[in-house]
Amino acid sequence: METQLDPMKDDLPLMANTSYMLVKHYILDLDVDFKSKVIEGVIVLFFETGSRYRKTSSTGKDDCQSQFDETCKMRASEPCHIPVTNVSACSFKTEYNDFAVCGKGEEDTSDKNGNYSNEEQASGISSSKDCCDIEDHGNKDFLLVLDCCDLSVLKVEEVDVAAVSGIEKFTRSAKLTDVSKELENLRNQIIHELLTLPADRWKEQLYYFTRCSQAPGCGELLFTTGTWSLEIKKSGIQTPTDFPHAIRIWYKTKPEGRSVTWTTDQTGRPCVYTMGSPINNRALFPCQEPPVALSTWQASVRTAAGFVVLMSGENSAEPVQLQEGILSWYYYVTMPMPASTFTIAVGCWQEVKKQSFTAAIQTNTEFSLPSSQASFRWHEEICGHVEYPCRFQNPAARLQAVIPYRVFAPWCLMEHCKEHLLHLIPQCLSAAYTTLGTHPFSRLDVLIVPSNFSSLGMASPHIIFLSQSVLRGGSHLCGTRLCHEIAHAWFGLAIGARDWTEEWISEGFATFLEDIFWARAQQQLSHDEVKGQQELKAILRWRRLRDEVQNSEEELQVLRPKKESTGELSESGASVVKHGLKAEKIFMQVHYLKGYFLLRSLARTIGEASYLASLRKFVHKFHGQLVLSQDFLCMLLEDIPEQKESGLTVESIFQNWLDTSGIPKPLLEEGETWKECQLVQQVSGEVTKWIQTNQSIRKSGKKKRKRDEVVFQKVRHRWCELVVKHKYVPGYGDVEEFLREDQAMGVYLYGELMVNEDAKQQELAHKCFAAAREHMDASSAKVVAEMLF
Repeated sequence: METQLDPMKDDLPLMANTSYMLVKHYILDLDVDFKSKVIEGVIVLFFETGSRYRKTSSTGKDDCQSQFDETCKMRASEPCHIPVTNVSACSFKTEYNDFAVCGKGEEDTSDKNGNYSNEEQASGISSSKDCCDIEDHGNKDFLLVLDCCDLSVLKVEEVDVAAVSGIEKFTRSAKLTDVSKELENLRNQIIHELLTLPADRWKEQLYYFTRCSQAPGCGELLFTTGTWSLEIKKSGIQTPTDFPHAIRIWYKTKPEGRSVTWTTDQTGRPCVYTMGSPINNRALFPCQEPPVALSTWQASVRTAAGFVVLMSGENSAEPVQLQEGILSWYYYVTMPMPASTFTIAVGCWQEVKKQSFTAAIQTNTEFSLPSSQASFRWHEEICGHVEYPCRFQNPAARLQAVIPYRVFAPWCLMEHCKEHLLHLIPQCLSAAYTTLGTHPFSRLDVLIVPSNFSSLGMASPHIIFLSQSVLRGGSHLCGTRLCHEIAHAWFGLAIGARDWTEEWISEGFATFLEDIFWARAQQQLSHDEVKGQQELKAILRWRRLRDEVQNSEEELQVLRPKKESTGELSESGASVVKHGLKAEKIFMQVHYLKGYFLLRSLARTIGEASYLASLRKFVHKFHGQLVLSQDFLCMLLEDIPEQKESGLTVESIFQNWLDTSGIPKPLLEEGETWKECQLVQQVSGEVTKWIQTNQSIRKSGKKKRKRDEVVFQKVRHRWCELVVKHKYVPGYGDVEEFLREDQAMGVYLYGELMVNEDAKQQELAHKCFAAAREHMDASSAKVVAEMLF
């Protein structure tokens, strides 16, 4: 069937044949069952014909392809954050329960290779490679390929959208006919008309998407599942144009699926959430993973009362009771986004309410226009993306310095959130707005996720996950991490990488902007204090980059690993994410740090004010689109043509920064200048003093002060490293606590415990791993296991 890749070693395959058919909208209708650790339900996918196979249909009429990619002119739209009030959450609960009953006793009908069919084994489907080769089809049936992994697919069918009452308004002909061929074309025509509705009719569009998703089926489709894909065909249909453009899939996740993690929160209550898996969301729902598959979605999620469902959505969902003990939550998104950005978290979260002074801050800043906005007013008229209800076109949204926000956490961390986090959000949002302008998204939820979360934070549309570790670091760590994740709203989400191997476009920009945002959020600091703080962080990042370069594979240090082939796809649209499945890559920071230093170098060369103005221009030109490195670099250098004379070109930047491993030569030359920073000198002096004090204490034989008297809360990770390095046995309890409660920061401590070949330290490492392994995500567990065994 397809190339069987090692899911923990090779590149990540993106199997979907997006050049032939492109998902434009998803409707998910799901039940979350914590007893079985399964998410089960139905997904309906609405397609347009892909860019490589748009042609005139056999009837002589235009086929149903979308003209989205040709549309640049934006129409006036309603505020994106207004919720749909006249759309009820769709429910297929009765329908798919009936299906399950029919198959009772044979719930999982897969064979050992993971193949399924509705009536019989779909063994006649040819390979992915053959079926994607449209030009050589001859009389072969077209095969739709979706990205799919760790899912039990139960049934696939075509949706009869023509049966929806009132749908005639979306057809060119006033009457429906009984001629089969014409009816098939009519269904696809309806979907095309629905997908291409103007942006100011987005409420109507969502309403009819919901109605269409509830329409009856009109024929089951043959399918088969492989390691990485779900392949679907309709007998006798040989082209994407004639293939059904609305299909319904019944499926359920598996407890071991790698897109979500089932665990307990800090109070011991069950929860499940998407944790940013290397395989993205293909183990949560069948989808098209390639970034080019920008889509919108609606989702209804049912779960037991007492649980809260948070999700990427423009509306702040309110639960609806369907029956005693069961609540339903409905979210929607009208801005096309990659399926990988879909995020969900279900748990017994508590909302941390705003205090009165926080609400006052939000009210006072919500509609203030900073002077920095004036420099890019001229960009307001035109957007370069496909048509959707864009906030950059909304006068009210353009004035909104602080978008509506909420904070959720387990009840045991609510006071910590009130003390360290809640008051920072409006400050950081306002600082981001002052720097970049219009917030791309209409609202924000912030969730403190369970301790097994393997990162300090993760940004998705309308929601940010933060590790509990940031709360322990006080306002500074909370603030800087919050700024980093907020920056992703512009770089990583509103502007995405066309090729996922160019992670630096997201992480490098977020790391650079983190400092800018945080400096503006801390209004009490002087200009010199801010610069000193940033220089100190720069040297710490440089040392971290140096250490990582010395201890990692060279091929993983390259920011543009595909070089000239970056952004290229196969004829079908399938591709691979180079090194995407290397577990250790998840914990590397080279794309953060080298990207940061490149942007820092450009800012110092051009001047910070001019550089930030160029960033704002870039945001206004490319929001809602996918980019490559050269898109940013070319635009930047066009604004400063005088730099070309000094040898600063796109080619030189590729050569020095993006296409090579190791530390870039310009950065090596700059490293010596950091010693002149006054704050760096002060810190170096303090370090020297404490080394001398420590040596004096050791010589005098004095006992170490009690842990409660040692102030190391903000440097706990470094403290644990020192405990391990110097084999300070009284501090082993701190190491154990850190590895248990701060998994986002502690993975590499396992390596430190093992490398000294000390029996007590190795015993401690094995003890901590045994206790935490069950709740670790697969990549973290694999990396630690390689260190220990």
